[in-house]
Amino acid sequence: MSSLQKIQREKVQPSTATKLIGAGIAACIADIVTFPLDTAKVRLQIQGGAKKEKKTHIGEKTQKIKQKYKGMFRTIKVIAQEEGAKGLYKGIVPGLQRQMCFAPVRVGCYDEVKRIYMNLLSKGAPGQEMTIGVRLLSGMTTGALSVCFAQPTDVVKIRMQAQTGHGPYTSAFQSYKTIARTEGIRGLWKGCFPNMTRNALVNVGELVTYDIIKEKLIHSNLLTDGVPCHFVSAFGAGFCATCVASPVDVVKTTYMNSKKGQYKGAIDCALSIYRNGRCPAFYKGRNVLNWRFSDEQRIHCSRITHTQQKSEQPRNTTM
Repeated sequence: MSSLQKIQREKVQPSTATKLIGAGIAACIADIVTFPLDTAKVRLQIQGGAKKEKKTHIGEKTQKIKQKYKGMFRTIKVIAQEEGAKGLYKGIVPGLQRQMCFAPVRVGCYDEVKRIYMNLLSKGAPGQEMTIGVRLLSGMTTGALSVCFAQPTDVVKIRMQAQTGHGPYTSAFQSYKTIARTEGIRGLWKGCFPNMTRNALVNVGELVTYDIIKEKLIHSNLLTDGVPCHFVSAFGAGFCATCVASPVDVVKTTYMNSKKGQYKGAIDCALSIYRNGRCPAFYKGRNVLNWRFSDEQRIHCSRITHTQQKSEQPRNTTM
């Protein structure tokens, strides 16, 4: 008896572990590329939230105190001139640690959480359509849950990025020890609530909006399920995330970088930012350009990787 080997191509769903690892690696690659933008964003946000003198009287003249950082690219230029190229990558180690803790939950678990909510809300009935409510719940859940794992890395990353010149934070592991020693273990989870709020909003703004835009483009026959469709969806998702999450992101960054006892809490920090800069202060460093080429690209790369993993794979069968 002779046997024929036939190669059948069929879609194979990647395992949960593959999704988690793929999301983490994709996020790390995107983080390395966009980290200078993130550093500039942190400097702008902290400068916008800091207390500043309104006027200086010199004789009969009145002068306004000039701010050091103005605009995304000018901020990058100033940092590079004063601190060198390394200054743009301060905090890259905890940044990568953050992505490996953060992205697998935020992106890798999103589809699985959607499935769980679908089963709960539909009570196991087959053929139910995925509703916007399920997507919103899934996005908020994975966004908030991811912070529980990544918060210490986020605190250290921001402290290192905000530090100019020589300071107490010289390396990632030394920074963990310094914060734990001076502020206690709770110091590593400082700003956890605004960070959870921020990431819940970002997930709703990016992942959920990404899903909706992509489905509309495909169902309307405007684009096929490919790279152009993913790019357009990521662009729209990044813009939506900017609108809803930027104010909370500014509060999170300012509060996590603050000294012990500087603010009574996240709400006090938000009020202080408003008193010093009014509403525009909540959008410091979070212009559309930054979101397009940083956070939205992370989700874009992660979803592209996810889609490629779902693509057809060869499987050998014996006839």
